[in-house]
Amino acid sequence: MSSSLGTRLAPPPGAGWFAHRPVAGLAADLRAGRLTPRDLVETALAELARWEPVINAFVTVDEAGARAAADQAGRELAAGVDRGPLHGVPVAVKDVIDVRGLPTTAGSRQFTDHVAAADADCVRRLRAAGAIVLGKTATHEIAFGPTGDRAANGPARNPYDPGRMTGGSSSGSAAAVAAGVVPLALGTDTGGSVRIPAACCGIVGLKPTHGALSTHGVLPLAPSLDTVGPLARTAADARLLWTVLSGTKPGNAAPRVAWVPPDTIHPTAPEVTATVRERLRDLDEDVVPQAEALRAAYAAIQGSEAYAVHAERLADRPDLFGDEVRDRLRAGGEVRGWEYVRARELRDRVRGEVLDLLREHGIFALPTTPLPAPPLDARTSDVGDVRAALLSLTSPWSVLGLPALSVPAGLAGELPVGLQLVGPPGSEHDLLTIAEHL
Repeated sequence: MSSSLGTRLAPPPGAGWFAHRPVAGLAADLRAGRLTPRDLVETALAELARWEPVINAFVTVDEAGARAAADQAGRELAAGVDRGPLHGVPVAVKDVIDVRGLPTTAGSRQFTDHVAAADADCVRRLRAAGAIVLGKTATHEIAFGPTGDRAANGPARNPYDPGRMTGGSSSGSAAAVAAGVVPLALGTDTGGSVRIPAACCGIVGLKPTHGALSTHGVLPLAPSLDTVGPLARTAADARLLWTVLSGTKPGNAAPRVAWVPPDTIHPTAPEVTATVRERLRDLDEDVVPQAEALRAAYAAIQGSEAYAVHAERLADRPDLFGDEVRDRLRAGGEVRGWEYVRARELRDRVRGEVLDLLREHGIFALPTTPLPAPPLDARTSDVGDVRAALLSLTSPWSVLGLPALSVPAGLAGELPVGLQLVGPPGSEHDLLTIAEHL
């Protein structure tokens, strides 16, 4: 594999302070006394105040809690207590993930009064590493949508063009990182909800192997698909967050990469394919078996499980859901039992075939989405239904439980395009290594 991409994608115009500083550099400055954790929190709060009217990325901001945690981190570092590279670094958390004492609204009027009694497991890991939770970020309602423009608090907006979607459902986390409000954020990914907004907002987003991280304390959408994943400006930053979350360390692998023509999965805008393909040369090509069937299996599994999670709420107070999410939940309730069972059987069968191909090729590469960020509220595009299109190139890997990473590939026009890397179970560090080379 060779690459013509020499630098990472430039941040959006006016991007905040954190968009220009790697996390490793922040860590070095903290330990050298050039910065304090309180400096970082105050900078993040100032950038949030500047950007929030534009991008609507946050639902809850914990100013007092963040300042108190920053002061504690400063005292610890001064006393020689070093919890690692995230010690004193502000992060944001998607609003389907519990943070003790803060609301978890999931972008829905169904959860207006819910306040978390305890941290989710992933948040506990962040706190143990010394990271500082700045606040909770916007999500597509109940994390059930790839567009990021349907939520009780209104749509999140793309920092590259506020008239465009962020992608979803980890909409606010991606927008906050892209805008440079925070260096790192947590999202969740069921069918593409970390990777899609990462691609649309020009940052890095990792969906780990299903089951690699605990989802305890995370509002479920489809439990057999749900994952928690990091969003960051660069692959190096994403690796630092992934290492904290997973407790794993990089290996020394140099995996091969094979190109998957995206049109064999879903029609893809030519400028997207060209932008991504330009970054990768001299690759073998292969086709994913039964890609269309995998997308149908995803719809059946996700729809059925989402309905099961929210059936009582849908029956008792359907008016508290937005129209689009309510309609999608009802459609999920129409999936018949035998269709759900067959979808899971198909997943198990095709998974073996895909793992064989990955053993042969190493890593798959293809675009993350078949189109750049669509306009807010758009539901049709040149490549078909917007929601179906956004999910088309990410959901097959979710069905199969495989790790997948979106990394910026460049611009189509003036909008970011994502390159997606997919590997066998447990290959998250390999994916990040390839992304770092790019």
